[in-house]
Amino acid sequence: MAVFGLLVLFLTQLVSPAGAAAWEPGPARYAVTETNDVPVTMADGTVLKADVLRPDAPGTYPVLLAQTPYGRADLHADLGYFVQRGYVAVIADVRGTGGSGGQWVPFAPIERQDGAALVHWAAALPGSDGDVGLNGGSYVGINQLTTAAAVGPGSPVKAIFPVVAGNDLYRDLAAMGGLPNAEFMPLWELLTGLRTVTQPVLDALDSGSPAALLAALTTELQHLGGLGAGTLPLLTGEFTGGEQAFDEDYWQQRNPAGVLGDVVANGIPAYLVGGWNDLFQRGALMNYAALQNAWAGRPTGAPMVAGQAVTSRYQLMMGPWYHDPTGDIDLHPIELAWYDHWLKGVDTGITDTTKPLHANVFGTDTWVDTTTYPFTGAAATTYYLGGGRTGTAPRSANDGTLSTTPPSGSGTDWITWTNSSTCTRSTAQWLGGFLPNPACDTTNLDREHGPGSLVYTSAPLAQPTVLAGPITASISAQANTLDTEWVVTVTDVGPDGSSKPLTEGALIGSQRATDTARSWYSPDGKLLMPYHPYTRATEKWVVPNEITRYDVEVFPTFAQLAAGHRLRVVLTTADTPHLTPTLTQLPRLLGGIYQVKTPASSITLPLAPLAAFSG
Repeated sequence: MAVFGLLVLFLTQLVSPAGAAAWEPGPARYAVTETNDVPVTMADGTVLKADVLRPDAPGTYPVLLAQTPYGRADLHADLGYFVQRGYVAVIADVRGTGGSGGQWVPFAPIERQDGAALVHWAAALPGSDGDVGLNGGSYVGINQLTTAAAVGPGSPVKAIFPVVAGNDLYRDLAAMGGLPNAEFMPLWELLTGLRTVTQPVLDALDSGSPAALLAALTTELQHLGGLGAGTLPLLTGEFTGGEQAFDEDYWQQRNPAGVLGDVVANGIPAYLVGGWNDLFQRGALMNYAALQNAWAGRPTGAPMVAGQAVTSRYQLMMGPWYHDPTGDIDLHPIELAWYDHWLKGVDTGITDTTKPLHANVFGTDTWVDTTTYPFTGAAATTYYLGGGRTGTAPRSANDGTLSTTPPSGSGTDWITWTNSSTCTRSTAQWLGGFLPNPACDTTNLDREHGPGSLVYTSAPLAQPTVLAGPITASISAQANTLDTEWVVTVTDVGPDGSSKPLTEGALIGSQRATDTARSWYSPDGKLLMPYHPYTRATEKWVVPNEITRYDVEVFPTFAQLAAGHRLRVVLTTADTPHLTPTLTQLPRLLGGIYQVKTPASSITLPLAPLAAFSG
């Protein structure tokens, strides 16, 4: 695959300063010995369980630490790769999961304290040389970021490698546009929560020890308390309109975004991996910008600016994959190059770059090395929604236009609040890509007709054009209800009539309030990424029959459209099954009929030729 070609190219370009042969990961050199179920006592007396994997050879080695809620056994093979190449690996169950005591509350702040304690414990293990790297993806990757922030300056942690890790867990994961993520969150919460309850006894039964079974029953009772204290309140709160349905203290205390400055202050370098189809499609880029900003002495929540100084200490590889990139690329050699550089002092060449943002051009085999996010070189271009029929979407109720020149006059397009097709890219994305439907991943046509859909299509592009970075759709509309629901999908329309989905965003109308101080704007003042607070205090019902503006944050992409292709914006009033209103939002949406005003409605798209992204 093209991604493997990238890896080969990446590795062959790692050359030592003397011009010697390129660095290579090398074959496995050591057998792996395991010591399992090692107890580690936390400051509050809670005992966590960890497995320690060592090279079967004398000497001392750096340690790689992973903290997981999904079971230690799942990570043995992954971490074994590094042990075979001269590392000690520690795999710990986070509190309330696996064999660890306590209660599991998802992303609980106390896990940061546990992480720091595990770091110091791991650094002092027999066979450790005192240096620690952090490893893992998803929840485990998020724990890398928060642990690296919690350890303080001068800690044993010398490098981290977070794979598909979030930034703002409310916006990235729990909800989109103030609407709960009904596809991923309930499934993840229930499956992980139930696993925390059953895993101790299953492990004990596997061991065949009556004493182990008795101890496991005690641990399981603690885990059962976690199900009631953490998992179920989160699940019910999200969907009934409780505190977890809003971006307030619950989520603010859990966001990596709030501690990324500490990662830089602690002097810990990070190599990030994200995906254009990932759950954290938005978050990976925000993490990169925050780390680079912190290093440059700028606010972590600000957009990067053209010409900003960057460092190879903080890099991001943004690829075409879903939530598990290992099906598309073998990350082990890149991880090893990163760890060998920072933990062993080996000149692997991985920091020999002045362009630390490595972005796949979505849907192509092309990769671009650049520096800033938002992507420097893209011009924020406003396209206006217009009436009339273009003939490109014959099944659409309106088949409207999308033009950089506002159409003359004014018009109204009617749309109703109703379910949408499930055959879309978002259905696969928000299941983590674990049950993809290739036919639905690559077409949006099933969502482009019916009373709950409006379509707006541009003229053919004169040259290949890249759509890069955050996007804002500004919808002017009136409704007959106290709330509205808006979903915006941007697609690439081919000459054959195909409509390939690129990215989407959503907004519940009652959360339309925008914090201009935290929103991102283009250099010429166009709104690129609106920041909606999503709190109970900022919730404001829609006034029926009053024209209202809704600024919808559309998640970033980096996609090239070929010459002759068209841009399309699809408005729907649902994203089934990804998003569902809370029980408090639902009554205000029932029976909704909206009137979209054109050309008062528009979308701002950062566009440029591919060659513009070289700096």
